[in-house]
Amino acid sequence: MARRQWSSSGGFVAVLAALSVLCSGHPVPLQPRFYEHSCPQMQAIVGGIVAKAHAEDPRMAASLLRMHFHDCFVQGCDASVLLDADGSGRFSTEKRSNPNKDSLRGFEVIDDIKAALEHACPHVVSCADIVAVAARDSVVLTGGPGWEVPMGRRDSLTASLSGSNNLIPAPNDSLPTIISKFANQGLDVVDLVALSGGHTIGDSRCVSFRQRLYGQNNNGQVDRTLNPAYAAELRGRCPRSGGDQNLFALDPATQFRFDNQYYHNILAMNGLLSSDEILLTRGRQTMELVHRFAADQGFFFEQFAKSMVKMGNISPLTGQAGEIRKNCRRVNHF
Repeated sequence: MARRQWSSSGGFVAVLAALSVLCSGHPVPLQPRFYEHSCPQMQAIVGGIVAKAHAEDPRMAASLLRMHFHDCFVQGCDASVLLDADGSGRFSTEKRSNPNKDSLRGFEVIDDIKAALEHACPHVVSCADIVAVAARDSVVLTGGPGWEVPMGRRDSLTASLSGSNNLIPAPNDSLPTIISKFANQGLDVVDLVALSGGHTIGDSRCVSFRQRLYGQNNNGQVDRTLNPAYAAELRGRCPRSGGDQNLFALDPATQFRFDNQYYHNILAMNGLLSSDEILLTRGRQTMELVHRFAADQGFFFEQFAKSMVKMGNISPLTGQAGEIRKNCRRVNHF
């Protein structure tokens, strides 16, 4: 009878799945109740610390969401993005890549969560799962949709600087290049347009969109797909040279609220990044999705949640692969 009760709560099923994986070599599927018995307070601990960080810094929600995205697109969702250089020469930290350098942030929040979890449930919860749950909680805190986060990821033993430089979509990539980078991760065009909606919160640096204000060859020509009035406003704090790190809201209308305003901005030619506006101007399917998400916030929220779960399932390390790091910045045996 005890075994039946355990099975109904997921524990017995989880053990059977794990044993089956060890015998078969196939990866363990992620599951929302992975820590139900080993660390039942896991999500409450993550949520509490994320809420505190968000209250102290409203930009942090977007930073934690972006961290999950940049983690999953390189080696899968394995917390490789958190690793510092270890001095061994085995790998170079992803923190120094072009997409991450001087812009990826929130590492101290992950450190605080990990320390609290190591106190409550030592050596149980992976850094990769912390990043995934923190991203979900950040969306909810800013008014966006919630979803059950499948868990059971383990942490990588390496990082990939080259992967971070080459696999993460860049603000100036063409639409076919962005579509290809998503497809390489098993994500389709619907996922691309929905996940781009994460730009409803957060900031971008002047250096990431300067070419839209002054031309690809710095010839002074404003991108014809950028609202001229908006371009003039942006030029006030994003000069032709200098000011690379000056921050601009990706969605100035509702900067700290997760909603579908991002798509309305694109329709008004007020998309900040080239990679935002080309969703409207360079592809029929992406254009139709921009219109649909702008017209129906509920539909956008539903699809965003589905796409986040799908992204969170990119090549996770499970079973006996990888490890559970004690410190998210370092692998255990160094």
